[in-house]
Amino acid sequence: MNAPAPIVKPELTKEIAKGLYVIPDQGVPLVPNIGIVEGATGVLVIDTGMGPKNAAMVLAKVEEISKGKELFLTTTHFHPEHNFGSSIFTERAKILLNKDQVTDLKVKGPGYLEFFRSFGDSVSSELENVTFAEPDIVYDNEYVLDLGGRKVTMHATGQAHTLGDQVIRIPDLAAVFCGDLIEESQFSIFPWFPPEDVDVSGTKWIAVVESLLKAGDNLVIPGHGRVSNRDLLVQVHEYLMFLQAEVWTRLKSGMSVEQIEAEVIPLAKKRHPDWVGEEWIEKGIQCFCHDFPGK
Repeated sequence: MNAPAPIVKPELTKEIAKGLYVIPDQGVPLVPNIGIVEGATGVLVIDTGMGPKNAAMVLAKVEEISKGKELFLTTTHFHPEHNFGSSIFTERAKILLNKDQVTDLKVKGPGYLEFFRSFGDSVSSELENVTFAEPDIVYDNEYVLDLGGRKVTMHATGQAHTLGDQVIRIPDLAAVFCGDLIEESQFSIFPWFPPEDVDVSGTKWIAVVESLLKAGDNLVIPGHGRVSNRDLLVQVHEYLMFLQAEVWTRLKSGMSVEQIEAEVIPLAKKRHPDWVGEEWIEKGIQCFCHDFPGK
């Protein structure tokens, strides 16, 4: 794999609602949407970009916006383009993570660092001098951060795309940062089921998306892709439900995983001919096979 350079471009920062900024991913793989949430006394940064050099550019942009306010950093999950620049923020910001994400970083972080370095020189060069930052605040299930006139809620979703996923809601704007639980077709709409990761659960992923739908937010910032609305949540939910139903029906009839893949992959492509990331359909099928309650 020789991926394009995953470079964050802070100069493209856009204020999408009052005091809510996004540094967009530009449609470049391994560049996340980075959030900046401003209150009267504090500013929260959501995700760092791939490695220290990207994170340093993000921090410089945040300093322009914050004008000396107290800074906080959180990350939607532990994957390298979302978290592996955290060390740059340690002297300036308080880092907040849920306990399962802390576990992910300690148990899987070093392995993912080496895995992503194998993606080619353009990615590997951004992962030089990565160190894993210790969080200042670790929460269990939910944390409410007061930024001064604006409260932000962090919700640990539990096992889904990773063990330590979290979503970050800004209730006064009906906005939510979803990390890679939700992606958009500009980058990859077929949900990415990380390979060989036993903590991924398609069934629990469905439950998480259903909880997002119930929350009622209509400004949806995906981990990758264009800022959207509730319709994106509906799209992802419908696809996951489709995949689960197709896989489980075939498992009940006694089909093998290989037979299921041969039938369901073409169905998924036919259902969503314009979606990208087709290679992740197979991983999703395998994940729902693992989740099958009758196995």
